[in-house]
Amino acid sequence: MALISAAVTYLLVPLVRRFAISIGAMPEVRERDVHTTPTPRLGGLAMYGGLVVGLLVASRLTHTGAALAESDGDAVIALIVAGGLITVTGFLDDWWGMDAFVKLAGQIAAAGVLVFFDLRLLYIPLPEAWGGSTSLDYTLSTVITIMVVVVTINAVNFVDGLDGLAAGVVCIAGMATWAYSIFLAEEISGGRITTTAAIAAVLIGACLGFLPHNFHPAKIFMGDTGAMLIGLVLASSIVTVTPLDPAIIEGINRFGVLLPLLVPAGVLVLPLVDLVTAVVRRTSRGLSPFAPDRGHLHHRLMDIGHSHRRSVLIMYAWAFLFAFGIVGMSTIGVPVLLFPVVIVLALAVLVLMALPRWRGRGGAHTASRDDPDDDGPPTGPMPPIPPEPEVRRRMPPRGDVSPQDRSTAEGNPVIPAHPGRS
Repeated sequence: MALISAAVTYLLVPLVRRFAISIGAMPEVRERDVHTTPTPRLGGLAMYGGLVVGLLVASRLTHTGAALAESDGDAVIALIVAGGLITVTGFLDDWWGMDAFVKLAGQIAAAGVLVFFDLRLLYIPLPEAWGGSTSLDYTLSTVITIMVVVVTINAVNFVDGLDGLAAGVVCIAGMATWAYSIFLAEEISGGRITTTAAIAAVLIGACLGFLPHNFHPAKIFMGDTGAMLIGLVLASSIVTVTPLDPAIIEGINRFGVLLPLLVPAGVLVLPLVDLVTAVVRRTSRGLSPFAPDRGHLHHRLMDIGHSHRRSVLIMYAWAFLFAFGIVGMSTIGVPVLLFPVVIVLALAVLVLMALPRWRGRGGAHTASRDDPDDDGPPTGPMPPIPPEPEVRRRMPPRGDVSPQDRSTAEGNPVIPAHPGRS
C-alpha cells in the first residue's frame, strides 16, 4: 500500500507542477519566506492522488480489505470524501488566497465528514485509578473528534515552513503510528493489519513519494493543499487507534493503559509545540493566532546558525525520538518512573543538537572559508533587481577603458589582486 501510494504521488508531482505554473499558483517570495525564488505550490494534489489510489487498492486486498470492512466506519470513503474537501479548500487558498476563518470552516467540514462516516472517538481510555474509560455520547464524540482533527491539521500546517519538513515529520509520525498499531494487533488478536495500519501505510507512501521533489532545494511546495491533507489523514489514524479498551492491554505493559493517550501525544509533540508557541506568541502581541510570522521552531534553528538542510534534519530527529521513543518503551515494558527520565535526557541531547555551529573562535557568526555551506542556494529575501534600462545606464561605455576605470566608475575603491605589481 505504501509503495503504490508513493509511486503514484511521485509520478503525479511533475504533472501537478506544470499545472501550478500554468495557472500562476507560484506566488512571489514574502518577507517571512525562507526560499528565494518563486516556487509552484499545489503539491498536495499529487499527494491526494496517491492517497486515493492507495486506499482503493487497500480496499481490494484480501486481509486489508477485510480489516477495513470490519471497522466501525467506512474509512476508505470517509478519507476520500473528507480528503477531497480539504484538498479543494487548500487548492483555493494556494491559488487565490482565503480568509483564515473560511479555511477553518473547510477544516471543520472535512472533520464533520469523518464523523458522518463514524470515523470518530467513541470513548476516552483512562486508567482505573483515574475513573476508567469515559464513554462519549454522539454530541460529545462529534465535538471532541472535530477538535482533534482541526488541531492536528493546523499543527501540521504550522510546521510546514522548510523544504521537506512537513512531509518528513508526518511520515515519521505515520511510521510510529503504524508500528504501534501493528504491535497492538499482534498482542491482542495475533493479526497484523488494522484500519489504523492501512491508513498510516498510505500516508507514509504519499509523504515518501513527495519528498524527492520537495527536499531542499524544493522544486514544488505542498502548500496548504498538502499540509492540511496529510494533517487530516494523520488525525484519522490517531482517531482510529485511540479508542482502545484499557482492560485489553492491561498486561501488555506497565503503563499500557496510558498508551492510547501517550502515542498520539508523542507523535504530534513537535507540531503541537510549534502550534502552541505560535498562538501564545501572536496573541501576546495583540495579533490574530492565524497571523503569519517568522518565529517558528525552524526559523529559530536557522537564525542561530544552522543551514536549511541541517535545521530540517534536527527536527526530523526530534520527531523520531519522541514518537518512536514512546512506541519503543511500550514494547519493552519499561517502568513508569523511567519514562520522564528518558524524556529529560532526550530533551538534553536535542538541545545540544540545536546549538549553533561553532566555526573557529568567533562562534557561529564567523564562518570559516574552509567550511562552505553547500546546502544549495542561499536563503532569505532576494535583493532588489534594478530594471534593465537602469542596469545599462550603470554600465560604462565600451571602448578603450581600462579595467580599473570600469571598476571605479561607481566611485568604489579597487583592491589589486597582486598589490606588489603595477
